[in-house]
Amino acid sequence: MKENIEGAINRIREKLRQDQSPNGSWNYAFETGISTDAYMIILLRTLEINDEILVRELSDRMISKQEKNGAWKLFHDEGDGNLTATIDAYYALRYSGYFDKNDLRLVAARKFILANGGLDKANMFTKMLLSLTGQLSWPTLFPIPIEMILLPQSFPLNFYSFSVYGRVNLCPMMILADRKPRFVTEKSPNLAELSLHQVREEHFDEWRSITSFIKKGIQSLVGLPEQLNELATARAKQYIIERIEPDGTLYSYFSSTFLMIFALLSLGFKKNDPLILHAIKGLIPMKTTIKGRTHLQFTTASVWNTGLISTALQSAGVSPKDRMIKSANRYLLQHQHVKYGDWVEDNRDGVPGGWGFSDVNTMNPDVDDTTAALRALAKRVHEKPSYKIAWDRGLKWLFSMQNADGGWPAFERNKNSKLLQFIPVEKGEFLLSDPTCADLTGRTLEFLGTYTNLSKTHSSIKKAVQWLIDHQEEDGSWYGRWGICYLYGTWAALTGLRAVGVSSTNSSVMKAVEWIKKVQNPDGGWGESCHSDIQKKYVPLGASNLTHTAWALDSLMAVSDHPTKEIQAGMEYLLLNLSKNDWTAEYPVGQGMAGGLYIHYHSYRYLFPLMTLGHYKRKYL
Repeated sequence: MKENIEGAINRIREKLRQDQSPNGSWNYAFETGISTDAYMIILLRTLEINDEILVRELSDRMISKQEKNGAWKLFHDEGDGNLTATIDAYYALRYSGYFDKNDLRLVAARKFILANGGLDKANMFTKMLLSLTGQLSWPTLFPIPIEMILLPQSFPLNFYSFSVYGRVNLCPMMILADRKPRFVTEKSPNLAELSLHQVREEHFDEWRSITSFIKKGIQSLVGLPEQLNELATARAKQYIIERIEPDGTLYSYFSSTFLMIFALLSLGFKKNDPLILHAIKGLIPMKTTIKGRTHLQFTTASVWNTGLISTALQSAGVSPKDRMIKSANRYLLQHQHVKYGDWVEDNRDGVPGGWGFSDVNTMNPDVDDTTAALRALAKRVHEKPSYKIAWDRGLKWLFSMQNADGGWPAFERNKNSKLLQFIPVEKGEFLLSDPTCADLTGRTLEFLGTYTNLSKTHSSIKKAVQWLIDHQEEDGSWYGRWGICYLYGTWAALTGLRAVGVSSTNSSVMKAVEWIKKVQNPDGGWGESCHSDIQKKYVPLGASNLTHTAWALDSLMAVSDHPTKEIQAGMEYLLLNLSKNDWTAEYPVGQGMAGGLYIHYHSYRYLFPLMTLGHYKRKYL
């Protein structure tokens, strides 16, 4: 097995060397289905920007992803298809001008949409899109009045109670819901054939009581209703404009940038306004090519990829002085944040020093990317002053982000108000809150225990360990918020606990190990379905994939001094399948919003097996 492992490490290493960009980064695709492709077509057509090459390329990719029954899916085992994704694709293909409604492929899509409830059953974002482009009437109830942005932060539920991801998407949505614009062009299709004309009664008793509570807060503000509306609109506009990245996007996300453009149009901006054209110019570089077809990414993953890959290569024996690593780490140093962002609102003593996810992100650092970058830099911190300065700044910011409950969030501290659960925003727990989660807390502990000299009895470590132990599932697993899902969370938690000295005989550790062994597949690998994320319980994929197998193996190796039969079987699966290219190799193992956004990281098939192979080699060979 030793020769096989060394051979596999060498092949992956050379593949990564070949794929590295001249600036030192790795720009592997961040693939999120077809909805961003569809929205981009609709955006370009609405703005009457005739980029026919891009429209055609995006259309071609979408139609290539259609299932035989006419639907589109978010993941392989989703079932018959996803209604919202199918509506998005159908609308965009019609609007593109390249597909007639009588095209047999669109006839099949229309049949699926009508059989599953029509436009009325689409998710919140697509209903917003349909309303602002004239396909649906604006809903009478939008859960968040724009005047809420005026409430002081001392009010129990205010604009800053939401997570930063929630705010940058909800702020333009609040403007749009308040102004209820309709943007129709000569090329707008009529989607009336997708409506079943159903009237649905919505019952939000808890929200109505919360609404009454918020309205009382708004009424306590000085000014007439018209004045308050004008002031709230002006503040919402200011919030958006102050957070535009240098490339023109809003916080570097496709969704918030898309919504921002329409919000600005509703405020009277012309279609050729420099702000709007700059935003479009920022979205265009989010294109990537997958199997020869164009995909518009939700954002870029360059910083994330580069931090993880640099660490994986070094853990597998590549010298930190290797040209590939030096180039990667130089890129990371250049992308450490120096700006204050929204994270400072609940972290007044914090100083910029984190890293963000994408190469255009300058003001929205996150805990996971920060530890990823710091791992990559760790081996040369005491050799190079520039590394030491970056290290100290990053570590200080990381500690400042620990939540009051002892764990770590993604973007902001203490964004998990219980009142948020009463706001009827679809998938609100993912959009509105940023709670402590097992994956981020575990990965932060793994970083602190492996790469720093921090005492294992340090108060920050002790509190985080306790949070993990207190939040373990009954079956021994942990839920991972940003990956799929229980395998991800358990890997992060287990490796984190072991890195900070929690014994392999600890009851939580032993329980987790037994769970991982229990869900191993007969072929030696592991695989988990995206249904786990929707159902909030472990759902097996029915097949193994490389990334889940690497996570599970890494977890077991963190506990065992000798390769067990489960580890050996897993390693055999990994080595036999490193070149596998079936649907399991494309299965999303990341998530952004349960039931709505799943992520296939094209880098993961290389970096996580490489980490695991390096771990096995160091520990057992």
